[in-house]
Amino acid sequence: MNSIILSGFLTGLILQIAIGPVFFFILNLSLQKTVIDGMFAVIAVTIVDYIFIALAVSGVGKLLEKPKIKLMLGMISSLVLILFGIIMIVSISPGSQISSPDNLMESDYISSFISAFLLTISSPLTIVFWTSLFAAKAIEKGYTQKELILFGIAAGFATLLFLGSAVALLSVMKTSIPITLLKALNIAVGSLLMIYGTIRLFKIVQLPRPCHG
Repeated sequence: MNSIILSGFLTGLILQIAIGPVFFFILNLSLQKTVIDGMFAVIAVTIVDYIFIALAVSGVGKLLEKPKIKLMLGMISSLVLILFGIIMIVSISPGSQISSPDNLMESDYISSFISAFLLTISSPLTIVFWTSLFAAKAIEKGYTQKELILFGIAAGFATLLFLGSAVALLSVMKTSIPITLLKALNIAVGSLLMIYGTIRLFKIVQLPRPCHG
């Protein structure tokens, strides 16, 4: 049992090292608001990961492999990423809360939680990835469904530990970061989300459509 938990945790940790838009979004949120806002966002991301893992273990990932569902969810999730990027860039416009070093964005734990939750859950095709990973582990290691659940719980905990540690480390450095860098980071993260979403949308549109008749 311990080996399964360790394997799951290490797998989750390796996946976290492959830093993506959500990671930068949370760090930026922690800088623009408070560390506690960042922690609420981390909790939201962890919850979504566990939702995806639970759905993958239950076999829902197979349903999402259907071309029509994959196309629809892919387009929606890409548009959500682009929208988040636009909102982040607009937030530093003249007269916004972050336009002054003495007046950063107002802390709002619920808003921070919801925004991170929506951003993370906007990629439901992650369930397909988890399904493939669990299938590989079941074949390679001969894991039962109960063992896959333990593996998934440990993998999800890696999200909480990795992102939580990153936010905590950032809290030590936060006071020395100038407002100009905060603005630049907001633009960078917003642009990253927009570019990532646009590339995903372009790739999805280019996918071959299923033939009928």
